[in-house]
Amino acid sequence: MQSYTVQPASSLRGEISVPGDKSISHRSIMLGSLARGTTTVRGFLRGEDNMATLNAFRLMGVEIVDDGNLLTIAGRGLHGLMEPGDVIDCGNSGTSIRLLTGLLAGQRFFSVLTGDRYLRNRPMKRVVVPLGEMGAIIHGRDGGEKAPLAITGRALMGIDYSSPVASAQVKSALLLAGLYAEGETRVTEPHRSRDHSERMLAHFGAELRVTATGAALTGGQELTGREIVVPGDISSAAFFLVAGLIVPGSELLITGVGVNPTRSGIIDILQTMGGDIQLLNVRELSGEPVADLLVRSSLLKGIEIGGDLVPRAIDEFPVVAIAAAFAEGSTTVRDAKELRVKETDRIAATAANLRLAGVTVVENPDGMIITGRGRLDGCSVDSRGDHRIAMAMLIGGLASSGATTVTDVECIATSFPSFLPLLELVAQR
Repeated sequence: MQSYTVQPASSLRGEISVPGDKSISHRSIMLGSLARGTTTVRGFLRGEDNMATLNAFRLMGVEIVDDGNLLTIAGRGLHGLMEPGDVIDCGNSGTSIRLLTGLLAGQRFFSVLTGDRYLRNRPMKRVVVPLGEMGAIIHGRDGGEKAPLAITGRALMGIDYSSPVASAQVKSALLLAGLYAEGETRVTEPHRSRDHSERMLAHFGAELRVTATGAALTGGQELTGREIVVPGDISSAAFFLVAGLIVPGSELLITGVGVNPTRSGIIDILQTMGGDIQLLNVRELSGEPVADLLVRSSLLKGIEIGGDLVPRAIDEFPVVAIAAAFAEGSTTVRDAKELRVKETDRIAATAANLRLAGVTVVENPDGMIITGRGRLDGCSVDSRGDHRIAMAMLIGGLASSGATTVTDVECIATSFPSFLPLLELVAQR
């Protein structure tokens, strides 16, 4: 396993852009492949997770040309996918495997989905069970809870499903299956999850009914190829937002970041903590709101985080915990049990690593309480194969008392291949 050591920085300065949004990149491949006509994608994130989705559709006969700048997808239409000649490997990508499970359930062929050792231990019944209610035939390990998943495609029926968790992956899997179902498929959630699927389906010409707690569509709708510009990923920008706040004397401009309100919880959290973050040049690209983010170092204070704010920032909690460690007072995170079934148990991993850095953390079933101390101790920590844990601890290392070493940093390439070069570019020493 590869390790990386970061030294403390005196300040962070400069103007940067972060790679394209991972969630939007996944969906651009999926919907572009199902559409009639050509789809072009600019700003596509060429991380390992998104390349797993791209390779999956190539296996199913979709011609995708990548010139390094622009992706050109020759859409095959709703019923144009071909049976793959091999098992589809989703790598570490939960989005790939769960959304593909929904999409493949309505095809007229057999397919098998698998992934790496981490993905093969993540829960799949959250999509397998409701898809079964639609008529899907899906078999997997542990009664369908774990991959590999074997899917025998067939005709589906629309359902009205009330999801016990606010999960864009569950909602999106069912909506994709709903394209192939007879009648209407409706999904409601306890809190609103990210809505990239709804926005992109509408961008491709589908008619949906979107409410504050869910979405519905009628099966059989054909999609039409479109031009897509993928904004910078706010989940990637979050690391540099926190870095800019905790390293004294810092000022960073992060350009072209997606600020979709179902994803911008990290900005709300950091501003509530006292962070100086400004949204500049707000605009819209391919149906998604975009802005430039200006961040300056700030004195932070502890807050309580819970309720409907959690799904709007679910991927950012490892780096939120870093901000909390530098805040005055305690920060309480609750209603975030979903963090325990990410790439790793992010509550346990974050708490363990912060303790190694000298921070007092109380771990709860659905969150944690972090007592801020204004700094971290230099230390060595393990990412546990989780890209966001790895990047969060390296950001904390920029404001630590000494060198911080993170082991198993190869996982960063799943979402942010340029993270380490960008980190060294802006860090002043």
